[in-house]
Amino acid sequence: MDLPPSPAQLPRRLLADPAFLRALKIRDFSVVFSMANGARVSFNRIAKACGMKAERVSKVARGDAAVTGFDTVERIADGLRIPCALLGLAARPWEDTAIAPSTEPPDGDDPMKRRELLRGALAAGLTGAALAALSDTRTSFDQTLAAHPADLSDLEAAAESYGYGYHGQSPARILADLVTDFTDIRPLLDAPQPVATRVRLCRTAGQMAGMTAIVLHDLGSRREARAWFATAAHAASESGDRQLHAWVMAREAMVGLNYGSPKAAAGLAEQARRVAGTTPTAAATLAAAVAARAYALSHQPDQARDALADADRLMERLSGEQRADTWFGHCEQKHHVHLSHALTALGDTGRARESQDHALELSAPTSSMTRTLLTIDGAACAHHDGDTEQACRRAAAALAVLPAGYRTGLIHARATDLYQSIPAQHHREPAVRALHNALAD
Repeated sequence: MDLPPSPAQLPRRLLADPAFLRALKIRDFSVVFSMANGARVSFNRIAKACGMKAERVSKVARGDAAVTGFDTVERIADGLRIPCALLGLAARPWEDTAIAPSTEPPDGDDPMKRRELLRGALAAGLTGAALAALSDTRTSFDQTLAAHPADLSDLEAAAESYGYGYHGQSPARILADLVTDFTDIRPLLDAPQPVATRVRLCRTAGQMAGMTAIVLHDLGSRREARAWFATAAHAASESGDRQLHAWVMAREAMVGLNYGSPKAAAGLAEQARRVAGTTPTAAATLAAAVAARAYALSHQPDQARDALADADRLMERLSGEQRADTWFGHCEQKHHVHLSHALTALGDTGRARESQDHALELSAPTSSMTRTLLTIDGAACAHHDGDTEQACRRAAAALAVLPAGYRTGLIHARATDLYQSIPAQHHREPAVRALHNALAD
C-alpha cells in the first residue's frame, strides 16, 4: 500500500500574513501557492505534499489553472498543514495533535523579513500575491487613518530619502522598501498625540503613499496606483497641506495621461491647479505642465499652449527649494521632460527636440527611465517629421539596452503608442518589425 505524502509545513509567518489569510478564506490557491513559493516552499514540495503534479501547482500559482475539487482542497490543507477553519472546512484528524500556535510575535512583524517577503513577491512582477500584499497594506492604513500618530522623525527622514527617486535601483525594490516603511506608520496611529504631531504623520503618510503610487504607475499597475493615490490624497487632506494635496492630484492625473485617458487627466490636473493656487510652487508648476500634456493629447491645442505658458511663468518664479531635484520638487530637468511630451504631442517637433536635449543634458546617467522616455519622445518627433524608419530604430535600441526591471509599464506604454501611430501598411517593414519585436520581448 502506498504511504501518504509527507506534509510540507508552511512557515508560521504566512499563517499570520493578512494577504495569505484572505486568500485562504476565498480559496484563492493562486495566491496561496505563490506566497508559499515566495517563502521558499518549492512547487515540487507543494505538489508532493498535496498529491498533485508539480506542473499543475505551477499553473495554479500563475493563475492558468484553478483548484475547485473539495477533495483537492482537503489534500492541500493536509499537505501544507493549513488549519481547516481558515479554509471553511471541518477540522482534520491531524489538527487534534498539532502544535499550538506560538504566542510570540509572528515573523511577518519583523520589518526586515517583511521587506524581504515584499521584495521576493515583487521580483516576480505584479502578480496576485504581490498585489494582494500591497492592497492589504493600503487598506489597513485607510481603516486606521482617523486615529492619532506619534513621533515621526525617522519616517520623515525616510520619506525625504525616497523622494530622490530611483537612483539606479529597480522600481520593484523601491516599491518593497516604500511599502515596508509605510506599514510602520500604522502603529503610530493608535496612541493619542498632539495635533501638530498628527499633521506631521499625515503629511509623511501622504508623501509615502504618493511615492508608492508613482512606482506602481511606472510599473503599469494603473488600478493599484489609483488606489494608493486615493490614500495619499486622504492623508494629504488630513494634514491640511494644500500643496501636497495638489501634488498628489497632479501625479494621479499622470496615470490617465500615460494610459489612455487624457480628458480625465486634464480634469484632474485642473483640480490640482485650483488647489495649488497661483503662488509659484512646485505643485502648481507640475499641475500646469501635466494639464498641458493632457490637453495636447486630447487635441485641444489652444488650452495646451495656455497651460504651457502658465507652467513656464511659474517655473521662472520658483524658489531654489521648490526647484529641488526630487519627486516633490520641480527642477529644470523635470520641467523639460514635461515640455518634451507636450510639444511632441502638439507636433511642435523643433521645440520638443530642444527640451529633449536640455533634459538629457541635465539627467543623471542612472536615470534609465527618464532618459528612455525622452528617447521615445525624440523617436515620435522623427515619425511625425516623416522618418518612421529612424523613429523605430531609435525606440527599439532604447528598449534593448534598458534593464529588464524598467522594460515594462510606462515605458512599454509610451513605446506602444509610437508603434500604434504607424499606419498598418508599414508594419511589415524591417524597422517597424524590429520595434514590434522589442515590445514583444
